[in-house]
Amino acid sequence: MFIKRWFLLAALFVLSSASAQTAQPLPPLQAIASLDVARYMGRWYEIAKLPNWFQRKCVADTSATYRLLPDGRVEVLNQCRKQGGEMDQALGAARQIGPATSAKLQVRFAPSWLSVLPFVWGDYWVIDLDERYELVAVSEPKRQYLWILSRTPQVDEARYAALLVRLQAMGLDVGKLEKTRQGER
Repeated sequence: MFIKRWFLLAALFVLSSASAQTAQPLPPLQAIASLDVARYMGRWYEIAKLPNWFQRKCVADTSATYRLLPDGRVEVLNQCRKQGGEMDQALGAARQIGPATSAKLQVRFAPSWLSVLPFVWGDYWVIDLDERYELVAVSEPKRQYLWILSRTPQVDEARYAALLVRLQAMGLDVGKLEKTRQGER
């Protein structure tokens, strides 16, 4: 009886130690070292995303188009197809945080007169970007949001899989990603 209890206690200790090791906090999420904002402009197709409340009506054909404005801010046009087939649009603005090469931006979709309020701005960090500016991952410091975007509606599966490995190594839950349907009418 004593041996069984000792074995049970030892097993519980090992299991609790293992779970404590896996519950260690993640290092802070990092944006890429440098972003050429002008080169980033244009249309990006959503390939996958972590589910979020503000895109719940989007069922397909999600994209974001970025346009550099004369004052250095970025116009953001997000579009998606809703269940009934109609397109939904949201027009917003983005601003870079830090130097001209910073990959940390903030975006807002609230009216411009509210832009003085800090809570209307959301973090938009470019955390992975290929050298050709064709495949990107965007998140924010808490890792609650994640988008994978591409210059084309489909992406090579090998490139996508390699990106997922890099994102998982950053502590992002890629198992919860939802692929975006394209070409729906």
